[in-house]
Amino acid sequence: MDKQAAIEEAAREVLAHGGPDCLTDPKQVTRAMTRAYGLGATEQDITAEMRRQRGA
Repeated sequence: MDKQAAIEEAAREVLAHGGPDCLTDPKQVTRAMTRAYGLGATEQDITAEMRRQRGA
């Protein structure tokens, strides 16, 4: 997995989680975020991707 794919996955997992409603397993979000950060992603990268995915 490359950095961009990890960013896309992390953003997708965060959006799917549903915030405080906790619609998915929070460990999925944590694993995806850890992968993205491990590949050099920043919080800003993931936030920008979340915005892009919401708009798509």
